[in-house]
Formats: sequence, structure tokens, C-alpha cells
Amino acid sequence: MQPMGIIAWLVVGGIAGWLASMVIPSGLGLIGDIVVGVIGGFIGGFLFHAIGEVGMTGLSIWNIFVAFVGAVVLLYVIRFFNGRRNIHA
Repeated sequence: MQPMGIIAWLVVGGIAGWLASMVIPSGLGLIGDIVVGVIGGFIGGFLFHAIGEVGMTGLSIWNIFVAFVGAVVLLYVIRFFNGRRNIHA
């Protein structure tokens, strides 16, 4: 992957992860939101490809949307497996 490609993935991932954390609060911070967004890009690309739509193609609004959908799915999965732990004794 070329350096500009890496920067594009980080930008798309950062925006998508931040938007997803606005919908489902993650508490992961900036780096965590970027990671969730980048992984969400892979998940969203797979999901959209599975239904016959275009997945991730470059730096565009569509890619941010695809990564956002994948990031929301990822945050739901994380929340499902972590659950809400009772911190009060």
C-alpha cells in the first residue's frame, strides 16, 4: 500500500469511527475510534459487497458511509460481548 493509501484509510477510519462513536458511545478515544473505523471499513466493505453494492473504493463520502456502517456493526458486536458490567459492589 502506498503512503497516500495509508493516510486515506486513516482519514476515512477516523471520520467513520468518530461518527460511529457518536451513535454508539465507545469510550475508546481518538486512536480507538480510528482503529474501529478502519476495521469497520473492512467489515462494511465485506457487507456491502455481499449484497451486491460497491464496497471501499477510495477517499469519498461513500467510503466514509461504508466504513461508518461497518464501525457501527463492530461497536454493536463489542458491546454484545463485553456487555454492561456492574461496577458497583
